[in-house]
Amino acid sequence: MAEVCPFCGIRYKKEKVSNLGVVNCPPYDVITAAKQKLYYQKSDYNVIRLELPAQPSAGSAKGRSKSKYGNAAVTLKSWLKEGVLQADGSPAFYLHDHYFRYEGRRRRRELIARVKLVPWGEGICPHEETSSKVKQDRLQLLQTCQAASSPILALYQGKDKEIAGILSSVAQYNPPVDFIDSGERHLIWAITESQLIRQISDLLSDLPFYVADGHHRYETALAYQRERIEQLSSPTGKEAFNYIMMSLVEFSDPGLVVLPIHRLVRGISPDTKAKLIRWLTNQDFFTVETNSLLDIKANLAENIFHKLKPAEGEGALLGVLGLEDDSLIILRQRPDVSIDKAMPEARSQAYRKLSVSLLNHLILEEILGIDSSRDDIEYTADVDEAYRRVTEGDYQLAFITSLPKVEVVKSIADAGDRMPRKSTYFYPKVPAGLVINPLW
Repeated sequence: MAEVCPFCGIRYKKEKVSNLGVVNCPPYDVITAAKQKLYYQKSDYNVIRLELPAQPSAGSAKGRSKSKYGNAAVTLKSWLKEGVLQADGSPAFYLHDHYFRYEGRRRRRELIARVKLVPWGEGICPHEETSSKVKQDRLQLLQTCQAASSPILALYQGKDKEIAGILSSVAQYNPPVDFIDSGERHLIWAITESQLIRQISDLLSDLPFYVADGHHRYETALAYQRERIEQLSSPTGKEAFNYIMMSLVEFSDPGLVVLPIHRLVRGISPDTKAKLIRWLTNQDFFTVETNSLLDIKANLAENIFHKLKPAEGEGALLGVLGLEDDSLIILRQRPDVSIDKAMPEARSQAYRKLSVSLLNHLILEEILGIDSSRDDIEYTADVDEAYRRVTEGDYQLAFITSLPKVEVVKSIADAGDRMPRKSTYFYPKVPAGLVINPLW
């Protein structure tokens, strides 16, 4: 199973950065170009410069690199030299309580640790497919900076609440780090006591971990590990690059929220759109319901999710915006019709039951002739954004998927299968910059 270790994390020094709420940012994959610019403006020390560095302009200042990756490396070295960032003196696990609002106030409890890199399936389980384009960007950043500024999110199933009890005992003390960023509160404790570290390591090292968010970063870390090992004459296996920083959360944590990711589609010809309408009228897979949006626009996302909430045992459920003006078309899988003929033969039963699987294979690929891996399909977890971009004409159709259950993530991984890429959005994202993992 997984090997879990404490480490000397690099963190912002309070004497240099008094307000930690202005130096963090989300992980790279949810940062738009506009948001990237805002994080640059938020603080001269915002971790965006390490997590998603901007491309340097032609007139870059003397001493800066010609590449964004080089600039990130220069920035990291500079911040360490100036004392903006400082490595902790003792190896630690980092307990992170993340307070946020979703259907009331919630807290997600995470343990940030180093975990030994192993091939997929050897104690580390993926649940989603990935894109090679994204991995190349992350690899170049790792090669240049030799540090990771954001942990991946992974889930585990603890035994007898032993780990939860240990973390609760730590959280009884006042947190050394306590700050608010964008309305979310973050409390952080460094666990350095040797007895607690041994207990936590022993309990976690018996368990498989399920990657919830960060598949690209994990595969990038594996590639970087191979590169570094090839450069050494006698690798020990204990070098820092053999490990990845993870934020570990129990499956049973009440603050664990997983949201769907919706598809926005354009480039559909009038004939193809008409084909989809004809198919919906005559097909056998779904019942088709038309719902007016006129009365629910004031609270659109909540109302749509309510309509797309599957009943116990119900099959795939999808919504379509843009097919008819001011209407939500609901596609409800017929319980008496097998979907196996619409799914690839090699896929597991768990995969075949997913709403997003039917969407990708049956509607996008077979009916609309769109490759679901194409880069010009836009993805969003925000229903309001999906509706806005369709009504403003940026995209023709938005396919709204129903709320996935966290148990599905485990069942897909346990079956040795993966969901289509960008199927789940674990909310909120673990911020970059809480702890930086040095790989030297």
